[in-house]
Amino acid sequence: MTSILDPLNRNSAPSDQTVAAGGMPPALPGISSTTEQSRENETPGSARIPKIALEEHFMLTDMLGYFKDTKVNIKAELYDKAIPILTDFGDRRLSTMDQNGIDFSVLSLSGPGVQVEKDAKVAVRMAKFCNDALALEVSKRPNRYGGFAHLAMQDPEGAADELERCVRELGFKGALINGQTLGVYLDDRRYDVFWERVVDLTVPIYLHPGNPIDHPAMYADHPEMWGPTYSWAVETCAHAMRLIFSGLFDRFPTAKIILGHMGETLPIQLWRLDSRLPISNQNCKLLLNPSDYLKNNVLITTSGVCSDSALRCAIDSMGVNNVMFSVDYPFEDTRTAASWIDAAPLTLEERQKICYLTASTLMNIKLNTL
Repeated sequence: MTSILDPLNRNSAPSDQTVAAGGMPPALPGISSTTEQSRENETPGSARIPKIALEEHFMLTDMLGYFKDTKVNIKAELYDKAIPILTDFGDRRLSTMDQNGIDFSVLSLSGPGVQVEKDAKVAVRMAKFCNDALALEVSKRPNRYGGFAHLAMQDPEGAADELERCVRELGFKGALINGQTLGVYLDDRRYDVFWERVVDLTVPIYLHPGNPIDHPAMYADHPEMWGPTYSWAVETCAHAMRLIFSGLFDRFPTAKIILGHMGETLPIQLWRLDSRLPISNQNCKLLLNPSDYLKNNVLITTSGVCSDSALRCAIDSMGVNNVMFSVDYPFEDTRTAASWIDAAPLTLEERQKICYLTASTLMNIKLNTL
């Protein structure tokens, strides 16, 4: 079964590991590949290390109207190819997990979802519908799937209430939010009621990329920069910085957010953030250095970045307890991600923490394989 959402007639970008081995992933790397392939670089005789994946997407037919917003970010033929993969919760998805050693996936609606809905009442209703539909699928396979809540951030208090319902009644592990909502970012003080609930529930918020509400001039005439290649990292990094510089984590010091894609470039910037803040104009006086908030309140996943050097940078700058494995299914190749993390130059303790221990502790995930 080969059905990854890479453009046709293009080789996938090689990971550090595949380059070192002198190999290249196939032009259309299969989401589903053999267990032997995904573990070919494991040390002979070593015990398999479980994996929890956190940025793993799904779609519902009733939510496709919102998903159409992503057409501007990917090739049209890939959009059509994505839908049957995203809407599958059964054998196709489970087979991919099994064949690549992924024990548990926390599922989230592929964005932008209801965050682009102009009618707040419709957004609230559709978010609840989405969460109930996901809960039904999770209930069929609770040992393999968990859920991130989909929230109508147009209504901060309503979003807080829906998050609480999803966590306390549906057993969800937190929420995934696709960037800004109609131009409003999560540092807005109207969201304090939401963050209060996040802290009370002790669940993380996965801050996932989305398009900004405007289209900055720097992207003009360069559609390849608009979306996953570049602009999403810029937008999500800036969103995380807004949370820090607004004093959000001084007001809610135990709040936790998760950033995908190896931290959206932030791991390389800690020193400079601390160095340049004192000479910058500031709206809010922070209690700590920016790097302290990044280490205390931000966790990152490896989704979509299968690079040894980037991983080592993330561990060294953020701390190994803040780095977790993910794939970004089905937009990245599962075999590439799984075989890379199995072979990455890590100690046993580092690999265990990244692959499953940190995520299981953060979100109270109990694996049957342990």
